[in-house]
Amino acid sequence: MDKRLAELFAAGDQALAIAEAELRKLRHDPLELFTRLVQPLLWLLIFGQVMDRIGAIPTGRLPYLDFLAPGILAQSALFLSIFYGISAIWEKDSGVLTRYLVSPAPRWTLVVGKALGGGVRSLSQAVVIFGLAATLGVQIRWRPGAMVALFAFTLLGSGLFCTLSLIVACLVKTRERLIGIGQLLTMPLFFASNAIYPIALMPGWLRLVSRLNPLTYLVDALRTLMLAQAESAVGLGTDFAVLAAGFLLLTALGARLYPRILF
Repeated sequence: MDKRLAELFAAGDQALAIAEAELRKLRHDPLELFTRLVQPLLWLLIFGQVMDRIGAIPTGRLPYLDFLAPGILAQSALFLSIFYGISAIWEKDSGVLTRYLVSPAPRWTLVVGKALGGGVRSLSQAVVIFGLAATLGVQIRWRPGAMVALFAFTLLGSGLFCTLSLIVACLVKTRERLIGIGQLLTMPLFFASNAIYPIALMPGWLRLVSRLNPLTYLVDALRTLMLAQAESAVGLGTDFAVLAAGFLLLTALGARLYPRILF
């Protein structure tokens, strides 16, 4: 038992080391975060305020801008994470990945470490979007526990989509193909969720798709934790269970596929 605990702690340290290496890349290129913030800012500043004014989308007792803000936070996490596999392809081409794979670290620690690194990138964007939403008058739930949980859900959701991107990278092995598939995935995931309109407005078949969409559960959790007047549609426990199960499943698959990116 003690040996297994020691191995588990060692694997955790290795995952953190991989995550720290990913964050060093961010420090060397902070402009990347700024450029990726442009799209969510446009959604909030233009689309959100226009739709809030005309009242075209019924959102119950929530103003539309309040309803939209958590969805754009989830969108930002999705869009940043879904192309994260490009870094793995770059590591393959530069030889860095070979050094990772010959290390004694279990393959799952490499996948989890990369997911953590991508998740922290999303957190840095989340702080900016959170601040902008507060500036625009969104009624935020300022409880410390809710804010900690919100950032934890952001980290978990980002890790899930980072791992999905890594799996795609292992299968397609080129940047061009990954970018094409990433673009193919982002719009259906985004529009088949409750990010910009309630599920109740969707046709029946799309409601079913949205229930299978992990982004729906991320948005539900972020909306519940971020907004003072929001309530979860399915429960935070269900949101966490779906996202955690998806992350664990994709991590196991990613660990199995990771060495294949070299061949």
